[in-house]
Amino acid sequence: MVADARIEDIDDLRRCAATPVARQDYSPLGPFLFLAVAQAALTQLAGASDGEWLNGWLARLPCPVIGVMPGAGNVFSDAACDVVVSSEAELVGIAANIAHAPLAAAALVQILRTTASLPVGDALTVESLAYATLQAGPEFRGWLAGFRSPDRPATGDVPPVLAERSGDRLTIVLNRPARRNALSVEVRDALCEALELAVADPSIRTVSISGAGRCFSVGGDLVEFGTAPDPATAHAVRTIRMPARLLAECADRAEFRLHGACIGAGVELPAFGRRVVARANSFFQLPEITFGLIPGAGGCVSLPRRIGQQRTAYLALSARRISAVTALRWGLIDMLADQPISPRITRRSTLPISL
Repeated sequence: MVADARIEDIDDLRRCAATPVARQDYSPLGPFLFLAVAQAALTQLAGASDGEWLNGWLARLPCPVIGVMPGAGNVFSDAACDVVVSSEAELVGIAANIAHAPLAAAALVQILRTTASLPVGDALTVESLAYATLQAGPEFRGWLAGFRSPDRPATGDVPPVLAERSGDRLTIVLNRPARRNALSVEVRDALCEALELAVADPSIRTVSISGAGRCFSVGGDLVEFGTAPDPATAHAVRTIRMPARLLAECADRAEFRLHGACIGAGVELPAFGRRVVARANSFFQLPEITFGLIPGAGGCVSLPRRIGQQRTAYLALSARRISAVTALRWGLIDMLADQPISPRITRRSTLPISL
């Protein structure tokens, strides 16, 4: 790590903030792709008379601000840090991901800062616009150029999403187990149609969502990444066919039951739910930084509202998996449950969901 990218004490921070060119130096286009602030500076900042000015300067930097705070549990609310790490090892891992995709890393923290005070619908629009911008950027294009599309198992004549109405309860099951319930276009559209029913019918008091097979969902279908005609059209599609927008409208009735891999959209969508129950074998991950992207299924909006901006940024910038136990401690899930969770729904009991 570059030594000049670290602030060791409050005097270092004051000198840096008073230097006119410093702000442009700390950016994805400058010599320093992030700014790390050591524990000593953070604790001094909390009681500094000029703390408001210094925090304002940190919050305006066009790059991630990383607090190094051992024992803080990835949260330190007394300073304007985008992400908090508990060890040098965590800092090294996040720094490597930022170096790999500095444009995506900068966009992520700027989106999290901006959307914190916005209504959910407006925040989702901002997220989608940023995601579209990155889709046209060099980091995602570089990943796409090196991606080798795997063979996808055939699905047969099976609906991508199962839905059953029973009284005031609507049960929805992602039904692509052979593809680990990847959120392909067909799954996305079918999920939207099921959620549209919930939004349109307030007599449905509970919307229960789970996944068939070994896991809830591994997120977006990588085979379809980059297949939209262009990023602008992709954004337009997201404004009308985005499960997150519908989930936000029925969030107070939505319950998720998770197991196995919950990756990308597989954690972003459940974070909208009123209640999230996960089996002990569940794990959670936001890998988008490795593609040169940010979470784009609503995660920049849903996760901060559940676990805060700093832990959301930690998940997104580290791309690390966290266990169900950690997710429970953070509030990402509400309960651990070891019982089988996939409802048994027969073809005859499903609602007709056209694509």
